[in-house]
Amino acid sequence: MHNNQHHITFFLHFYYSGLLPLKTAPHRSSLNKTGPVLSCHHTPPPPSIHPSIREERERGERPHSAAAMAKEVSEEPEHAAPAHKDYSDPPPAPLFDMGELRMWSFYRALIAEFVATLLFLYITVATVIGYKVQSAADPCGGVGVLGIAWAFGGMIFVLVYCTAGISGGHINPAVTFGLLLARKVSLLRAVMYIVAQCAGGIVGAGIVKGIMRDAYQANGGGANMVASGFSRGTALGAEIVGTFVLVYTVFSATDPKRSARDSHVPVLAPLPIGFAVFMVHLATIPITGTGINPARSLGAAVIYNKKAAWDNHWIFWVGPFVGALAAAAYHQYILRAAAIKALGSFRSSRSN
Repeated sequence: MHNNQHHITFFLHFYYSGLLPLKTAPHRSSLNKTGPVLSCHHTPPPPSIHPSIREERERGERPHSAAAMAKEVSEEPEHAAPAHKDYSDPPPAPLFDMGELRMWSFYRALIAEFVATLLFLYITVATVIGYKVQSAADPCGGVGVLGIAWAFGGMIFVLVYCTAGISGGHINPAVTFGLLLARKVSLLRAVMYIVAQCAGGIVGAGIVKGIMRDAYQANGGGANMVASGFSRGTALGAEIVGTFVLVYTVFSATDPKRSARDSHVPVLAPLPIGFAVFMVHLATIPITGTGINPARSLGAAVIYNKKAAWDNHWIFWVGPFVGALAAAAYHQYILRAAAIKALGSFRSSRSN
């Protein structure tokens, strides 16, 4: 009995040290025949052997590293999950969806756009008028251009954050137009959003006039105008580029591919949009007072209602809509390769 124990211990030592090839390992049934000692001192079956260690043994080699020796007694190797697409683009919105008229969520979104644009115009136009009043008495007084830019960008950040889950947080006809071109919203919803935004802008500017009265009329009513020294072409170009920056940021911040891979993106999406508005205002306030939002320009022009506000008003509609068109085309057809995908689908269907 003592000799049997000694032989078994010697065999196990050589087996686990790698010196004994697999093919010479005795069958478990033969070990059970060595006597009653094994029934009292049960030897567990050897653990699973990692494939790399098995290959080395078949070649007559010993494991060449501590890591390899550790793998010998490891559990079953993990199998990598098959690669798959971790996001899906939402289906394109129908061009006409009359069923939306029967949904309360549709009217709730219109109310959200109206109120958000109203608040946007009230805060921003009041900031502009207040700055002009303060700087008239003291050239160094007031919030300055930097403060005005912060007012516009900060309000967009706040309002997009508040309304994104209800209406999408457009607050701008140019943004709505860009999303319509990308088939993110239906034509019916886009038209109604623009109406609600323009109405909200007019009411918001009207509240500022009702509060400030004389200061409002004396300081231009916050209306967008082409500054002296700049041509209409320059002003139009500034509005196109500024709106391109804004709408391109909106597409990038709300991209489903990015949202799926970075869980924090949906929460932080309003932040880059607000910063885009802030940066564009810093660049274009000296040229046009910064439009990039037809509802903002229309609301201030309607309430101020002076010739200077209407002379070049078309710039603040054409520029933003052209900029939104360019941003939608760039993001959808170049960055997201929609044109290439459509062409590939066409070729595939023709070859079948």
